[in-house]
Amino acid sequence: MSKRELKKYLSELKKDAVEEQLLDLYSRFPVVKEYYDFIFNPKEDKLLQEAKTKISNEYFPVKRRKPKARRSVAQKYIKYFIKLGVEPHIIADVMVFNLEIAQAFAKDRNVPDAFFKSMLNSFEQAVQYVALNGLLFDFKERILSIYQETQDQDWLFGEGFSRVLDSID
Repeated sequence: MSKRELKKYLSELKKDAVEEQLLDLYSRFPVVKEYYDFIFNPKEDKLLQEAKTKISNEYFPVKRRKPKARRSVAQKYIKYFIKLGVEPHIIADVMVFNLEIAQAFAKDRNVPDAFFKSMLNSFEQAVQYVALNGLLFDFKERILSIYQETQDQDWLFGEGFSRVLDSID
């Protein structure tokens, strides 16, 4: 069913029938319930802390010995926040935090080349997101700090990080 057909169908229904269908969707589908719960009670700070805790636990685990260091954990939170409509400043904060915690992790460890490539992708996405949402003023210092750390630690793909940084000047 197209959006146009749905709009036509909904316009033909009485208000009570539309309300009934929405309540049915709310009770049947957890995604719909989650969406409305967020819309009416957006606890963004709680979501941010939960995301940061999970991301931090990927690199510096509390309950297990070996870190997994998966970029995908942060990416899932970022996609989830975008889907929910979380404020762009919070999404950018998660993106930058992921890079910062990954750098702290990589500082004294021998990490595979794929890790650096993955972090370059994260850096590029974060910089683009920050620039597109007009948040450069708020995040420029942290972004420059991340870049400087890649140079200090002599990360692979250093020219890629430089190229990304040059794209915002």
